[in-house]
Amino acid sequence: MHWFALSLLSAVFLGFYEIAKKVSVRNNAVPPVLFFNVLTSALIWLPLIFLSRAATNGILWETFKVESISWTTHGLLALKAVIAGSSWIFASFALKHLPISIAAPIRASSPLWTILIATLFMHERPAPTQWLGVAIILISFWAFSLAGRKEGIHFHSDRWVGFMLIATLLGSVSALYDKYLLQQANLRPSTVQAWFSIYLVAFMMPLFTHWCLRRRKLEPFQWRWAVPTIAVLLLVSDFLYFTAIADKQAMISLISPLRRTSVIIAFVAGVLMYNEKNWRFKAICIGALLTGVYVLSFN
Repeated sequence: MHWFALSLLSAVFLGFYEIAKKVSVRNNAVPPVLFFNVLTSALIWLPLIFLSRAATNGILWETFKVESISWTTHGLLALKAVIAGSSWIFASFALKHLPISIAAPIRASSPLWTILIATLFMHERPAPTQWLGVAIILISFWAFSLAGRKEGIHFHSDRWVGFMLIATLLGSVSALYDKYLLQQANLRPSTVQAWFSIYLVAFMMPLFTHWCLRRRKLEPFQWRWAVPTIAVLLLVSDFLYFTAIADKQAMISLISPLRRTSVIIAFVAGVLMYNEKNWRFKAICIGALLTGVYVLSFN
């Protein structure tokens, strides 16, 4: 399948992932939700890691085969878990306290941060059309802040908006790192996802342990089947995403905005499931935001 189609399909699963995550963390303790989520992913990949030692042939098996890697590469994938895991923590706490129709669009702005990071630290020079895209996204954010004020959310001072912005920034760093792992380090998508999932369990363990020892009574956890569903939806979305990036012809500047069209699914769910306010004005803002994201992809 072409990397463009893989990116769009990944966006569909990512949209439903955002819905499942909102259902999981709403009025629920975040640390156990995160831990059982990553544990589910690890338990799915662990048998495949062991089975990959067997000489099994077949196109389907080759797709999910986990290659043997060096300790240095293990370190690179552990770093991937730290970056992405930190992003998930900030995003999950923000999503618990923000309307999904506000949180999801902020998350969808990650291409903006990817461009800024590349400009500041990688000496890239965006084209004039890309700067136009940056301007459109910033104006969209200002418009979202107006919608947020009507719901008591002030973008410049709200703690959870700040958490989501940090999560989005870390997500952009993670996307650039994915390109390095899959195109320059030439790792298989299955290898990246498998070991990344294993190391995420170790990364989330301290937060989960702290909750068990100190916060369990203050922040009770309620089991919901949406928790493991998060893992399954993200595994599918990420596998499609990693496979798209692994294509040497793929451009991260296009994959990133394509994947963020998932905001449409999350926004519709917020309106239908939670009766969120000001949806017409927010829909206009999302249209402007997505326009800016697509303009960023032109160079």
